[in-house]
Amino acid sequence: MRLASAGILVAAAALLASCATAQRDYRPGALAMMKRDFHARGIAGMDRLNEDAVQAACNKYRDDPPKDVADKLQKEQMATIKWPADGKLVGDWTVGERIAQNGQGMSWSDKGGVGGSCYNCHQIGPRESSFGTVGPSLYQFGKLRGYGADIQRYAYGKIYNAKAYNLCSQMPRMGHTGALTEQQMKDLTALLMDPASPVNQ
Repeated sequence: MRLASAGILVAAAALLASCATAQRDYRPGALAMMKRDFHARGIAGMDRLNEDAVQAACNKYRDDPPKDVADKLQKEQMATIKWPADGKLVGDWTVGERIAQNGQGMSWSDKGGVGGSCYNCHQIGPRESSFGTVGPSLYQFGKLRGYGADIQRYAYGKIYNAKAYNLCSQMPRMGHTGALTEQQMKDLTALLMDPASPVNQ
C-alpha cells in the first residue's frame, strides 16, 4: 500500500513538473479570437491587432528576450526617433503639465492623440494625490539627473519611443505611433527638465 502511494506521489510530481516546464503558445489562438471579435470603429482600425517585431519578440519571450535580439531591435527603434528639426527639445512646462494630466486620446471616438495620460503610470508632481506605479517615479527628474543636453535628449527620445531604450518597456511609443505631436513631446520634456517645473521642486 505504501509503495502504491509512493508511486502515485512520484507520478503526480512528474506530471506537475512537466506542466510547469511545458510552455504552450496561446498567442495564435488569442490573436485569432481578437481578429474575430474586434471591429474597426473611428480611429481604432484593425491595424491595432498587428504585432510589429518588437511586440512579437516581447510577447514570445515574455518581456525578456535574449540580449542579441533586444540589442538589434532597440537599435532599429532608436533609428525611428525623429528629432526636432530646430534642435530644440524643451518647450513649455505649463503646457506639458496639462498634457500629462490629460488622459484623452487614441480611443475610437477621438480624432487623434491629445493627451499624454502620464499620471496613469508615473508619479510626476509632488502635489499629485493619485498616480500609477507601472512606471518609475519621475518626481525631481531633472533635479536628480541634471538639466544638460544629453538628459534632455534622453527624455525626449524616451517619450518619442521608449522601446529604443528598453525594448519591452510598458510605456507607449508616443511619437512613433503619432499619439503626440512634436510640440507636445517638447512640452512634456520641459515638464521633466525645466528647473521651474513643479517636478523639480
